[in-house]
Amino acid sequence: MPIRRFGAHKSLVAYSQTPKLSYGYRKMNVSRSGYRVFSANSSTACIELAKKITERLGVELGKSVVYQGSNSETKVDVKESVRGQDIFIIQTIPRDVNTAIMELLVMAYALKTNCAKNIIGVIPYFPYSKQCKMRKRGSIVCKLLASMLAKAGLTHIITMDLHQKEIQGFFSFPVDNLRASPFLIQYIQEEIPDYRNAVIVARSPSAAKRAQSYAERLRLGLAVMHGEAHHSELDMPDGRQSPPLSRTTPGHTGLELPSGEGRRRHSSFPGLDLPMMMAKEKPPITVVGDVGGRIAIIVDDIIDDVEDFVATAEILKERGAYKIYIMATHGLLSADAPRLIEDSAIDEVVVTNTVPHEVQKLQCPKIKTVDVSMILAEAIRRTHNGESMAYLFRNIAVDD
Repeated sequence: MPIRRFGAHKSLVAYSQTPKLSYGYRKMNVSRSGYRVFSANSSTACIELAKKITERLGVELGKSVVYQGSNSETKVDVKESVRGQDIFIIQTIPRDVNTAIMELLVMAYALKTNCAKNIIGVIPYFPYSKQCKMRKRGSIVCKLLASMLAKAGLTHIITMDLHQKEIQGFFSFPVDNLRASPFLIQYIQEEIPDYRNAVIVARSPSAAKRAQSYAERLRLGLAVMHGEAHHSELDMPDGRQSPPLSRTTPGHTGLELPSGEGRRRHSSFPGLDLPMMMAKEKPPITVVGDVGGRIAIIVDDIIDDVEDFVATAEILKERGAYKIYIMATHGLLSADAPRLIEDSAIDEVVVTNTVPHEVQKLQCPKIKTVDVSMILAEAIRRTHNGESMAYLFRNIAVDD
């Protein structure tokens, strides 16, 4: 028996009256066409976020059914006409990432087949965004996903806090990369007592620019963690030091070339010994900045495996910080994250509702949620009306 997931959906926008032509026909597309908002139905949290957005827009959620057949194939049935409309598909990414992606692709293709005018994906957390660089002999999966979305029929994407801003270059259509920092900064100002005595902490030098942006807007100090306890993505092996394949040529054992001009002229000669590259060696863990007697606020874009955050919190406690908060846009909180947070020196973890995490909140009361449906709804409204998005990026630095 197929498993069906139904969205709470009804038709959306009231149509504006268009001028009548002879014989009772109405002229199509005289004014800007209407729009509809659909949920990709990947989870209950996705439908809840979609309802919050549609309530702010004053519209109803579109009728659709997304389900998996007995053979686990994803199927979509759009229950109303979308011809000539701007269609917005809201899709959050739960733990089953690949199923959510297939739901989005199949729904986009179904809407394209049914003659939707524009298909805009509202994907608050863009999956596979950490796989945006070449590692060893792998691939840039994020670019593959961008190509798949374009092929399925999407013409625009609205997302939030991409892991790397350069990901926008993977797409052949416009991408609006919204920011959650105004909501997190507002939370700091309103919910953290004595936040003026806080210091913004970057877990590694690579995260210093984001932390600096927060510190400057809050008029607070900045501290940066540096040393052997932290392993950023820049330190991961990428295969450049892998030994080459051993190839032997019959009758040739290789020659040692003389130094100087002879070596330069035969740089590709078999048997040539290149200079050894010095391996990286990090110094002992250091906190650059004063956190003694202060509230430490760690900022990042994603919190998934929390071991590094827990280790950072312990070091900050040793350096004299008396409260520790973590602010992140996307709370993936995989594996044992809730238990580790509950048993750690971390006082509170604040994330947005770009990713479903209701189960984790039940397991750990330290996890708090900030609603970002307001900015997503405004982005949808401005996109449909052809208005500038600049207002949504006011007072936001390039490095944020």
